[in-house]
Amino acid sequence: MPSRLYLKLVAAFLGVLLLGAVLTVVLTRRATRLAFGTYTERSAQAWAQRLAPVLADYYQRTGSWEGIDMFLHMAEMWPRGRMGQGMMGSESGHMMPLQPTLLGRVLAQRLVLVDASGRVVLDTQGLWEGQSAPAEALALGAPIRVGNSQVGTLLVLPAGVTGAATLESEFLRAVNRAVLGAVIIASVAALIIVALIVYRIIAPLRRLQRAAQAIAKGDLSQRVPVATQDEIGAVSLAFNEMATSLERAEKARRQMVADVAHELRTPLAVLQANLEAMQDGVLPMDSEQIRVLNDQVQLLNRLVADLRLLSLAESGHLTLEKQPTELLPLVQKVTGQFEAAAAQKAIHLEIIAPDNLPALPLDAQRIQQVFANLLDNALRYTPEGGNIRIEITPDPHAHKVTVAVNDTGPGIPREDLPHVFERFYRADKSRARSRGGSGLGLAIVKQLVHLHGGEVRATSPIYTDPSGKGYGTRLEFTLPILPRT
Repeated sequence: MPSRLYLKLVAAFLGVLLLGAVLTVVLTRRATRLAFGTYTERSAQAWAQRLAPVLADYYQRTGSWEGIDMFLHMAEMWPRGRMGQGMMGSESGHMMPLQPTLLGRVLAQRLVLVDASGRVVLDTQGLWEGQSAPAEALALGAPIRVGNSQVGTLLVLPAGVTGAATLESEFLRAVNRAVLGAVIIASVAALIIVALIVYRIIAPLRRLQRAAQAIAKGDLSQRVPVATQDEIGAVSLAFNEMATSLERAEKARRQMVADVAHELRTPLAVLQANLEAMQDGVLPMDSEQIRVLNDQVQLLNRLVADLRLLSLAESGHLTLEKQPTELLPLVQKVTGQFEAAAAQKAIHLEIIAPDNLPALPLDAQRIQQVFANLLDNALRYTPEGGNIRIEITPDPHAHKVTVAVNDTGPGIPREDLPHVFERFYRADKSRARSRGGSGLGLAIVKQLVHLHGGEVRATSPIYTDPSGKGYGTRLEFTLPILPRT
């Protein structure tokens, strides 16, 4: 069943076609009538000029216009080869057959003869005889001259025949029929073409409608074919991109729910198992067991806090209090907080930075959290006796400062590098729980750095051992520099 839009578009085009057809018929009829009138007028003048010498010969022979009507009515035929030569009779004295009204009947016109005084002496239809001819009619007539004198004027005018169809009306009817037939054929052909074009426009819109309805019901795998490069194709492409984004977001949501459930399950299971063991008397309710329970509670609190912080950052609802801040003292402060943990694993911490670092517009508390997450990640994966080097590199030309944390850990596989800043993503899944952490630290780093107008990047490996095996990871982020005033 045709859609409402399809019917509306076809109806609109049909209305335009009908209007164009009416205008074409009216304008063509008017132009044809004017052109035919001009042609008839010029043709009549030409015939008047050809007949004028014959009438001049008659006047020269008779000396007046008396008997001109009898002369014309006696004629039955006018030889075309002798027209205009003044030959009115034969050598035997008989009058050559002449029928001047033949021209009037053929062209649906009449002959009017006006004498030198302007009085009509002959009108083949008897309308103006004895009257003065109108001045505008005389201007269109052919003068009849005898010698140097004008003895009259010949007019060839429309006959004004009623009843039977005249040549003009027949011609106009033939033109109208031809124009109307052409308009009808063209309109039908145009309507068929328009119907096909509208169908090609409506068909992808219908596919978009069905796909949108399927997506609304939860089927995010729906896509529509992009068959053209016009606006419809652009809408189809945008729809496919939207569907892909929705599908990706839905997968991320499901993965996040699964990851959160997985992260919560372990501490809750430990809490439940230890509490049940205490109730059954299997484990003593001493300070050591209470410390284990407290560690699991803190892990849950940290996970919930990280999730809340990440959610606020991703939704843009996390407020930053940016102030011009010296970056090096901030880095040194956070590094000092990790010196004890680094000393336990005999890890050497090193800061490399120039003395003239520019002030940066940043939220000091959030950037401390960013740097602390990077250091915590580096300490977690750096083996005993390893090194962690912190580099701060200003780039005045790019108006940014790069902060990098380089460790000597095992490195990150190449296929995992694009995903290290995603939530709950761990390259080493078998050791994730033993290494600790909520799996949200680097995701929080990415969001907080983006809120500051910076970028994050991971590179691995960055070193090579004597056997040629790569190791080590570089996690870095950039921060914009305050413009100079």
